[in-house]
Amino acid sequence: MFSLMAVILLFLLAYAGVEVAGLQVVFGIVIPYAAFAVFLVGFANRVMCWAYSPVPFRIPTTCGQQTSLPWIKQAKLDCPSTTGGVIVRMILEITVFRSLFRNLKLKMHEGGKLAYSLELFLWLGALAFHYSFLVVCVRHLRFFTEPVPFFVKILEKLDGFFQFGLPIVYLSGIVLLAAVIYLCLRRMLMPQVNYISLASDFFPLFLIMGIAVTGIMMRYFTKVDVVGIKEFTMGLVTFRPAVPAGVGGLFYVHLFFVCTLLAYFPFSKLMHMGGVFMSPTRNLPCDTRAKRHVNPWNYPVPVHTYEEYEEDFREHMIEAGLPVEEKE
Repeated sequence: MFSLMAVILLFLLAYAGVEVAGLQVVFGIVIPYAAFAVFLVGFANRVMCWAYSPVPFRIPTTCGQQTSLPWIKQAKLDCPSTTGGVIVRMILEITVFRSLFRNLKLKMHEGGKLAYSLELFLWLGALAFHYSFLVVCVRHLRFFTEPVPFFVKILEKLDGFFQFGLPIVYLSGIVLLAAVIYLCLRRMLMPQVNYISLASDFFPLFLIMGIAVTGIMMRYFTKVDVVGIKEFTMGLVTFRPAVPAGVGGLFYVHLFFVCTLLAYFPFSKLMHMGGVFMSPTRNLPCDTRAKRHVNPWNYPVPVHTYEEYEEDFREHMIEAGLPVEEKE
């Protein structure tokens, strides 16, 4: 509940700050620029830290047979031993969340019998959430570009293919809200998942839920000056910001939620977006049986061999009746 209360406080802060205190410049110009700067610096810093972290050994996580003897079949997708195989595995991981699709859930039935089954709803919910979020972000490029790129126009037509009236209902926004609600309810209602969930797990879910709700409210239920918002966003992009006239507090709440998510992103688990590319458990080939990997940090260590040990204590070993090798 702390995460939910934090998002509610953010909503009240932005709405009261604009409608009561008249801080349109702060919430419309200062905070967006600051949030974007924090996002860029924080994201780059995290990625650079991961890039410079040395990985002396092959530590990929696998769930298949490694390349071994010729008569043992290798799992080339789950345990690739070549760069090409790693690229294919990474593409499947990033585009269709293959490892999440393979996730299993455990249930205990009557009589103490254990049963395993695929966690399909989690996989489908994750796919729906990520792809709908991607579509929403790409669609919003309309507000930051002039002229609007052709692929944004095509995506808008596809997204609004099932037209229910005016304004056109974009399925991505509805799917995003439904998916984030499902993921949030799953964390709250499943005891095993709730037990390991922290406030940092709930906060981005509630924040994205707030972004989706305020966006849907502005598009379908309240009147918003889209032309004024377009001029405002283009002013931010071209570094000629100007506070739009006639834009209500709901828009500033929506913008404040987005800015909060941007600033929070580099310091949260959401950084798996960049971390998946840098993870040595996923981006390294598993060839430890084909090649010997030596830690490059190993420094020379003086070694006392058994032959030297026997030479030093030969007389004592003979007196104690221990076998020794004869000198040549």
